Amino acid sequence: MFPLRDDQPRYSTPYITYFLIGLNLLIFLFEAALEPASLKNLVYQFGVVPEHLTAFLAGSPKYPLVAVVLPFFTSMFLHGGWPHVIGNMWFLYIFGDNVEDYLGHFKYLVFYLVAGVLAMAAQVAIDPLSRVPTLGASGAIAGVLGAYFILYPRARVLTWFFVFIIYVPAWIILGYWFALQFLSGAATSLVYEGRSVGGVAFWAHVGGFVAGVIMIKVFPARPRRSPYAYE
Repeated sequence: MFPLRDDQPRYSTPYITYFLIGLNLLIFLFEAALEPASLKNLVYQFGVVPEHLTAFLAGSPKYPLVAVVLPFFTSMFLHGGWPHVIGNMWFLYIFGDNVEDYLGHFKYLVFYLVAGVLAMAAQVAIDPLSRVPTLGASGAIAGVLGAYFILYPRARVLTWFFVFIIYVPAWIILGYWFALQFLSGAATSLVYEGRSVGGVAFWAHVGGFVAGVIMIKVFPARPRRSPYAYE
């Protein structure tokens, strides 16, 4: 199932959502222009390498604090290819505007960044010795999906399902997405236990979604505005 758009109205312009989409695309264009060696250095420096954090916590002087903390933020804006960045930005475009409308611009940005950090922490906790850099906005976006799941479970999402295009309630499509991430993460952990492998960071998706579900109950809604107001 792939979402195409939702029918949930919003009453303010999603400036932060648009900003995040534009920033991610610009950074990816920068990545695409790099030589392979330079790109590898960028990914290893600004992506999250779980082994680096584990070594730091064990007292190794090899990795300073900034070198293990900064990537938890910068990794959210790096992507591994066009399908990766386009898929992430599409989900953010569909579901991010209504969550931003609910929280307000600044709180939404904080929510997004915190969800991304918690998502990456979940991935590191599951595979703390991995030497493979983890990157992408999907953990933060998973937090947005978790918030949407709580806020608008009955919103209808136009969905491409095999050869059919149908409306599906948000709780079904997002619940299906979460279950798929959880089962895929569990299967990957069992098959590749103890080995550093690349691929999809399923546990970051799971962690981000759970973080979004919890945080949206903690973050206060912005003062509601008239349906006719448009910022």
